[in-house]
Amino acid sequence: MFDNLTGLGWGLVTFAMVIGIGSVVLYNFGNSVGGTANTTVQYLLGQLGQSGLAGWTPAIIAVSVGVLLLGAFFVGKGRKY
Repeated sequence: MFDNLTGLGWGLVTFAMVIGIGSVVLYNFGNSVGGTANTTVQYLLGQLGQSGLAGWTPAIIAVSVGVLLLGAFFVGKGRKY
């Protein structure tokens, strides 16, 4: 089970890095363009940030850990010693 938690941890770190790098790239891109394009970039930045994808991170963690624990209980019941 701890191997699965290690994989989950690496996945969450990768997820956070994608959000962080994406936010920096969009912020810098938004500053270099003007007008309607900047409005669109700021909207995308909001959707990537706290009000969007990053806001789902706690739910993803809770569901992932819950599924791992339920899987451990179901696998344990199927074994015969």
